[in-house]
Amino acid sequence: MLVEHLSSIKRKRTKKINLDDVQIGGDAPVVVQSMTNTDTRDVQATVAQIKSLERAGCEVIRVALPDKEAVEALPHIKKRIKIPLIADIHFDYRLAVTAMKNGVAGIRINPGNIAPDKIRQIIGVAKERETVIRIGINSGSLQKDLWLKYGGATAEALTESALRNIDLFEHQGFRKIKLSLKSSDVPTMIEAYRAISARTGYPLHLGVTEAGSLVNAAIKSALGIGTLLYEGIGDTIRVSVTGNPVSEIPVAYGILRALNIRKIGPDIVSCPTCGRCEIDLLNLTDKIEKALAGKKDYLKVALMGCVVNGPGEAADADIGIAGGKKQGILFKKGKAFKKVKEEDFAKVLLEEISLMIKERKNN
Repeated sequence: MLVEHLSSIKRKRTKKINLDDVQIGGDAPVVVQSMTNTDTRDVQATVAQIKSLERAGCEVIRVALPDKEAVEALPHIKKRIKIPLIADIHFDYRLAVTAMKNGVAGIRINPGNIAPDKIRQIIGVAKERETVIRIGINSGSLQKDLWLKYGGATAEALTESALRNIDLFEHQGFRKIKLSLKSSDVPTMIEAYRAISARTGYPLHLGVTEAGSLVNAAIKSALGIGTLLYEGIGDTIRVSVTGNPVSEIPVAYGILRALNIRKIGPDIVSCPTCGRCEIDLLNLTDKIEKALAGKKDYLKVALMGCVVNGPGEAADADIGIAGGKKQGILFKKGKAFKKVKEEDFAKVLLEEISLMIKERKNN
């Protein structure tokens, strides 16, 4: 049984919605999402990528719908995956209507790309099907009048767009709403989410859009998403990475672990090394990270390059190694457990980690 430790950070309580059996908002944990980059019309490739994302820890998945053929693929995708399926639609309201009739848990639309009368038709079907709608506001498709009013996609412009659309949805009696106000500019994104959080109680999907390749995306997302989560804002997150979306998931959980919001998966800490290091710590760290990739059980693992500061710095870890010259000390809960030869570091450590996880599950 997976044991999850939650944070003491006080999150703003938002309205609860459900995407199939995944709760978002209310008192639910922050949910990790991603989006496929396959051609949705290719069912086999899309399902294969979603299954890889599921194994990595993705909890909700979104797919792009460029045309009718992609919409027709949805039932075939949905029946082969385990997590809620979200349809992403731009411009053509008919794709949104058909996607909902094909059983998706939710849809994401950008109202700036769809005429108000067509949005009303989407809302009508969503009410009938009890489908969640994410109102996705972003800097790339802001309404023209708001762009002119504010001189660009400012935080104020994004906030007014969101409020305008909330008003439209509520006037139609629809409240199964999730909101996002994304920007590729981190300060703009932070200010927009702060503003909308103060004005509404709908659950918020956090993300920095068009964040770039892995390193840039990790930095921007940690700053943008992390800042807001630390302030208690946000109910679900996506780290946007150019490339394989599976790489988004460890970054997302890394942000949540760093803030002690959700402790899922291994938290591997390792020293930067210095002139005192007499072991190949880089190689050891690489081996341990690869061996534990995708594991769901939380464990803090410390990999330290010397015996001077290593034991003390690893004192709060569940398990770890503090290396010396061709050997090291295996620590458990800050206490020395046994000496290990350098060539056996990875093998012994992984064996002990496996035993520790098994003991936890049996208790």
